Amino acid sequence: MARYFIGIDVSTTASKVIAVDDLGGVVAAHAHPHELSTPRPLWAEQDPREWWHATQTALHAVLQIISARDVMGIGLTGQMHGLVALDENGEPVRPAILWNDGRSYAECEEITRLVGADRLYELIGTRLFPGFTAPKLVWIRKHEPELYQQIRHILLPKDYIRFRLSGALVTDVADGSGISLMDNYRRDWSNEMLRATEIPSEWLPELVESQTVASVVSETAAALTGLRAGTPIVGGAGDQPAGGIGNGIVRPNQVSLTVGTSGVAYASSAHYSPELNGRLHTFCGPVPSTWFHMGVMLSAAGGMRWFSDEIAQGMSVEAINQAVVNVPTGSRGLLFAPYLSGERNPHPDPLARGAFVGLTIRHGLPEMARAVMEGVSFGMRDLLDLLRDLGLNPTEAVVSGGAAKSAIWRQMLTDIMGIPLYTVNTTEGGAFGAAILAAVGVGAFPDASSAVEAMIRRVDQTDPIPHQVQAYEEVYALHKTLYPTLQATFSKLAQLEQKP
Repeated sequence: MARYFIGIDVSTTASKVIAVDDLGGVVAAHAHPHELSTPRPLWAEQDPREWWHATQTALHAVLQIISARDVMGIGLTGQMHGLVALDENGEPVRPAILWNDGRSYAECEEITRLVGADRLYELIGTRLFPGFTAPKLVWIRKHEPELYQQIRHILLPKDYIRFRLSGALVTDVADGSGISLMDNYRRDWSNEMLRATEIPSEWLPELVESQTVASVVSETAAALTGLRAGTPIVGGAGDQPAGGIGNGIVRPNQVSLTVGTSGVAYASSAHYSPELNGRLHTFCGPVPSTWFHMGVMLSAAGGMRWFSDEIAQGMSVEAINQAVVNVPTGSRGLLFAPYLSGERNPHPDPLARGAFVGLTIRHGLPEMARAVMEGVSFGMRDLLDLLRDLGLNPTEAVVSGGAAKSAIWRQMLTDIMGIPLYTVNTTEGGAFGAAILAAVGVGAFPDASSAVEAMIRRVDQTDPIPHQVQAYEEVYALHKTLYPTLQATFSKLAQLEQKP
């Protein structure tokens, strides 16, 4: 009998469903888009009911290809930190506030002051950012008190789908860490954080490990989706830890570099050891008794998309890559600060901005394009070096995301990192990782390491070119001076933006 494992990914742009066999083959996949609402500057919202509609649509499409009776288990993943606030009837009291929403900056400062910056970091493994869940709740209490009074439960985006599939109010520790109300060392809710934020503990979902079977598909959901009632649903994980599993990162010293719209450096750890200066996130891992370190740059391949749309006037990726080929290392003395959306790591500064530095009349589109690629790659190197500062010593890393699809950019990344970079047999990322967690949870594999060994394979490897590595070390040293030199200017420019 065939057996399949489903991964459901509730991303910012779409709900995606994939079905994976126990050899790692993706046998079916379908995505249905969501609308993003930005009712005010810095705000980002979505209607959770759209996620559910999109998930139903994607499930129906996948179950036209495979039989529901052959689905052994379901794993969930999705955008982290989003706040879904439900009333006593399980209905959303307002649109979900997403991970990229910046309205709660003042609330982050308030919570940090109440808890103390050092103690806060010890508990939640990160500085507090507006995108995180807890400060959004405090924002609602201040600015929408009538809606706050209606709240009875809070969930993360993927867990709203679990609720609709099963009726269970559950989250996993890997995604739950990003709510910023946990004691990440104890892998449990923190009474200290709850007191400081005045958030009722009864609103919180049950915490489980990522591969634990936490619920099953209800009769009602089975009728709506085509799934088999009673199909097990595991805890799952947020998109970044699930993507780590999907890239095969389950052991210490393994690192993944994802250069998508944003950039993420991810590593697993057997110890809870937050980076001392708060320049990384350290959350509970999707494997029991592990944690993960994560560095995030907010604009990575998204920077090249901006360049293509606004500067290169819609030139194709292939044309831009070809234009870059003959530009030497260092873009003929042109640097690019890649902070187009502010920055998170290693510079936690929402006021950071992008900048070309060294621009002259001899620089044209090819030099500017290469400078953007190099600037983003240097930003990823910043994140890798933060992991190295923690004592990790990776001899290679897996690379994924849009930049990995470009041979010239992949070589550039490899030379700047100074270690071989390889790709794996899937580009499904978090959804694939969620399916792996489902396979482990229902007993198809004894643990995540065994599942990864069976389901994930290397595809190709790019090796660093020694003389390029040396050349980039000199340019990277200049890159590291950009943010400290420009920080005050960025802040003043942000003030100008607010003027009419």
